Amino acid sequence: MGEQKRGEERGMGNESEMIPCLDFCRGRLPLAERGDEWKNMSKKVREACESHGCFLFMCDEISKGVCEEMFMGMKALFDLPEETKQKHISPKPYRSYLSKCPVIPLCESFGIDDAHLQVMSGAFTDLMWSQGNPTFCEAMKSMSSKLLELCVIFMKMILEGYGLPQHYISDVENMTSTSNLRLMKYKVPEKNSEVALVPHTDKNTLTILCQNDVQGLEVLTKTGKWTQFKIPQNGFVVFVGDILKAWSNGRIHAAMHRVVMNGGDKERYSLGLFAMPKDEMVVAVPRELVDDKMHPLRYKPFKYGEYFKYHVSTLKEDALEAFAGV
Repeated sequence: MGEQKRGEERGMGNESEMIPCLDFCRGRLPLAERGDEWKNMSKKVREACESHGCFLFMCDEISKGVCEEMFMGMKALFDLPEETKQKHISPKPYRSYLSKCPVIPLCESFGIDDAHLQVMSGAFTDLMWSQGNPTFCEAMKSMSSKLLELCVIFMKMILEGYGLPQHYISDVENMTSTSNLRLMKYKVPEKNSEVALVPHTDKNTLTILCQNDVQGLEVLTKTGKWTQFKIPQNGFVVFVGDILKAWSNGRIHAAMHRVVMNGGDKERYSLGLFAMPKDEMVVAVPRELVDDKMHPLRYKPFKYGEYFKYHVSTLKEDALEAFAGV
């Protein structure tokens, strides 16, 4: 069995619940759009998103050195004095420094908008360190740029997987036109097992997650079972968000997921790149994805910013259905 086949069969759970692991390592990432390899991988990405709402992938386009610099920088960041970390304030939800939240007491986090831009990553590191931190700034910028690029590639593959006309490329660009880099630290729990991040679906378009060697990420399968991801070294996780689910007319599944810390003596560090539309974008289902018999229209058009405000104000689990459901 070839290396690519082995990579694609890695996963978890029984055969019907196996989370695909796709190989996008150097030489396997199909850059020639509309070629046979591109179409084959596009089908796999679409099927994974439909069946599971998430998938693992391997990628060496992001160097091991950048990942190591990110996690070293994150450790130094979270080790800063509390008063320094609290300087990171944003009027947008989930961006400001968060700590000691009663709902998720084990988690600390920062959210940096458009960290792939030098002006944004530099402003953050200059705020946290009086002399700046050029190494961490460059690592954040490089990591965010590559993850955002991959989000666009995956979206183009979904477009290809449904055989949609190329004019919908504007939807792809709009749905990934901005991003938020979230840096997270999970403390070692006092109990043997403790939920460190509550169950949720992401409210953006696509999310790519990366972590250190401490596991804890779990996904709720369609059969209602919580199953832990076994994320391999140099592996990443993609989660479908509510926006992509709505745009696809519900054909694509947004997976519920959480973080559970199971004791041990090592803290968990993870980062996520959350690709999303600008607030004013109208999310509308392509007419090609509506079929009165098999796939009747499930979501009416809505502005992303209005949906996100609704979610923040209600925190409903079924926010998408309640806000935009037909």
